[in-house]
Amino acid sequence: MEKDIYQRPATGQHPLNLSPAYKSTVARSPKQPAIMLPQSLSEITGPSLGAERLNALENDLTRQRIGEPLGERIVVHGRVLDENGKPVPKAMVEIWQCNAAGRYHHPGDQHDAPLDPNFTGGGRVRTDDEGKYEFITIKPGAYPWKNHHNAWRPAHIHFSLFGPAFATRLITQMYFPGDPLLAYDPIYNSVPEGARTRLQASFDIETTRPEWALAYKFDVVLRGRNATPME
Repeated sequence: MEKDIYQRPATGQHPLNLSPAYKSTVARSPKQPAIMLPQSLSEITGPSLGAERLNALENDLTRQRIGEPLGERIVVHGRVLDENGKPVPKAMVEIWQCNAAGRYHHPGDQHDAPLDPNFTGGGRVRTDDEGKYEFITIKPGAYPWKNHHNAWRPAHIHFSLFGPAFATRLITQMYFPGDPLLAYDPIYNSVPEGARTRLQASFDIETTRPEWALAYKFDVVLRGRNATPME
């Protein structure tokens, strides 16, 4: 068993549990110091995700229904890397997002925006031997979220990454470059200033598919000085 597989993250990279501008953290953040529990073999041995089969279309969110979803088609790709810049193969990468109108395919989302019957907003894929992943999806819209007056979430895609077992799950968000709403978003700004730009994808003209879809690159670094901030 690798001794550092559950190494605790360094400070100054990830958002604090309590970020008063992000109002829901006031109620849900711990009120007492964390109790550090020793790691055990069960954190490695189960439940294991390594043998789970994925459908061929799970990484193409535009082909999971009968028709084409509405909105701007995009390609989101990148690599999952460790703290030394080495690829992490066979990691399961999941995404979920709202549709082009800014509404999630979930009964809890009652935003006054249309649902798209051809877009459920969820996908997953495994990284290859070089740590690469790719999704084809629709660029999500901004949406109101009532955190404060005139509060709107920037366009974003949620990422969930799994290692060999469920206990290795990490969650983050990917934002789009140049979004003016980033300056007003308490979730994005709860991340330490020096690490925020790691949550922004970069436009990738080389991977953009002519007359079909723009591409964005988003590498995820699991830990170390260049770690991607995690929730």
